[in-house]
Amino acid sequence: MLLSLLSLSTAASPMVNAPPKQPTPPKLSKLEGLKERSRHLRYPLTTELQTAAKNLPEDAIQILKFHGSYQQDNRDHRVKGQEKDYQFMLRTRSPGGFIPAQLYLTLDQLSETYGNHTLRATTRQGFQIHGVLKQNLKTVIAAIVRNMGSTLGACGDLNRNVMAPPAPYTNRPAYTYAKDYANRIADLLTPQTGAYYEIWLDGEKYLSAEEHPEVVAARQRNLNGTNLGDAEEPIYGQHYMPRKFKIAVTVPGDNSIDLYTQDVGLVVILDDQDQLQGFNVFVGGGMGRTHNKEETFARISDPLGYVAKDDVYDLVKAIVATQRDYGDRQQRRHARMKYLVNDWGIAKFRGAVEKYFGKSLQPLRPLPEFEYQDYLGWHDQGDGQLFLGISIENGRVHDQGQLQLKSALRQIVQQFDLPMLLSANHNLVLYDIQPADRAAIQSILTQCGVQDVADIDPLVRYAMACPALPTCGLAIAESERAIPSILDRIRALLNKLDLSDQHFVIRMTGCPNGCARPYMAELGFVGIKPDSYQLWLGGSPNQTRLARTFIEVLPIQDLESTLEPLLILFKQKRRQGKNAESFGDFCDRIGFDALRQFSETYDPTTQTGKVDSGSRVRHRVNLREDVYSRLKQTASAQGKTLTEMASEAIDTYLQNQSQA
Repeated sequence: MLLSLLSLSTAASPMVNAPPKQPTPPKLSKLEGLKERSRHLRYPLTTELQTAAKNLPEDAIQILKFHGSYQQDNRDHRVKGQEKDYQFMLRTRSPGGFIPAQLYLTLDQLSETYGNHTLRATTRQGFQIHGVLKQNLKTVIAAIVRNMGSTLGACGDLNRNVMAPPAPYTNRPAYTYAKDYANRIADLLTPQTGAYYEIWLDGEKYLSAEEHPEVVAARQRNLNGTNLGDAEEPIYGQHYMPRKFKIAVTVPGDNSIDLYTQDVGLVVILDDQDQLQGFNVFVGGGMGRTHNKEETFARISDPLGYVAKDDVYDLVKAIVATQRDYGDRQQRRHARMKYLVNDWGIAKFRGAVEKYFGKSLQPLRPLPEFEYQDYLGWHDQGDGQLFLGISIENGRVHDQGQLQLKSALRQIVQQFDLPMLLSANHNLVLYDIQPADRAAIQSILTQCGVQDVADIDPLVRYAMACPALPTCGLAIAESERAIPSILDRIRALLNKLDLSDQHFVIRMTGCPNGCARPYMAELGFVGIKPDSYQLWLGGSPNQTRLARTFIEVLPIQDLESTLEPLLILFKQKRRQGKNAESFGDFCDRIGFDALRQFSETYDPTTQTGKVDSGSRVRHRVNLREDVYSRLKQTASAQGKTLTEMASEAIDTYLQNQSQA
């Protein structure tokens, strides 16, 4: 079924060759001033790294992020009156998730010698090393760069790791194009400052690969103001971007990279001879938000238009320039490009992009429906070789108990010299495997307790969690350490309710910043206070629809009593047959009012409740926790549903206001 996108029209947009008028600079945030004074990401980091202190001051921490590292402390080790257990997390910049064998073995060894003996596969196709001490930062980063890796731009206010499907097909040209252009766009938007090599390699510059000539030319091409008058950073300038910026490139129908959550999503478009013609472009996605700040929200991207392949670099630069020059540099909570697109509307945003671009965008080309892919298990690569997708629960590569995943991967990569691709679901794909080596590789995995894909509970297979406690400074609640037991409880509940054949996409974060993208899940948990989570429902199994807040504060001990009535109603009312309805699709279709009404009248002894099948209200209003608690108590005392109580209270208030 084709997406109904052909109606998108940009033909009326005028051709504009003059540079757009730059906005009046607003009052800049503190961090904007810090970037300006940093001399392109050098200071005060350069001097502060030389001190004997175990930690960095705040200004240096902010600049360090651009170099791919966050300062953290292990909260499990906090003791009142004692210095914090300071340590650093390093993140690789790996376009398309590519990790050559040499780099993987280096990361593995570095994690053992300087880290906490684990690696963490991220949801943006990189690896993280946790537990590095300040005194070892230079040694670790230098080793990564000298072994075909980089951390530059893995964090900070600039373009982050560019994503692509982790499928190394050699007989499907669309996948080759997606990988190639992910690499090229990553090169195009890589910071040009010499600070990285000056600080970490004493000025010695390493390049893992030569840049494509088209990329070099496009970077220098100043089209209608896309470049700034900055010799060191022609695209970014001294202030870089207002906030982080995320790009992904994929193929039609493949949503392995969560396309709709990106600032910019590119979909390769081929002709009948499998030659690249151009790209469909989507803009304005983003997951981060802040509790009790309704002006912050998760958002999925909008279609922008189609661009021919020869113009794709100029269009990417035009989008970057629009966000660079018009994004909010005063309020960091409002600084992501999704807010600019949302505030302006897609038509105005497109018009601004076209001014930098110098020509009109074309309407989107037709696309099939997107489906989520994880590429686990054995696959034919298309050239006589194989690739193998390996599930990494919560992305944590370690040896623990019977599961010796870290040892298994080390042995396989050493013995067979295999490259890998990381996935957006924090798994990995080993590829270029000779068929004759399949049995030996499978034997190593089996001996090390690595489950075959057929034996993985689908709840675990499609779940994601962020690291959260103890190292993430933003975490409010547990995530990675909590989700295994939560998945076990949900599986037990499904079995109890005779729904053992069911599974759905579950994602959990310890705070509202959304690193594991819970707002796209069928069932999302977002930490709001210790042992309590917001519950989000209604995302799609293919991650093409945004979920919505169902419960503001769910104490995790109430998990079963909260989910049971929802699952019973799902069991009773879901659409079945050839296109059986998923839990997320069901929740979205039936509506939250119906779910709440059934839950509030549910009798666990009879597994029955009441529901108005005609109810389909989509409006959502988040309440402060204290207001929600009082509303719930009042509704209970008066024998009313929360919806009835809230509607009456708001209606009374509005009537009083109109009479005032």
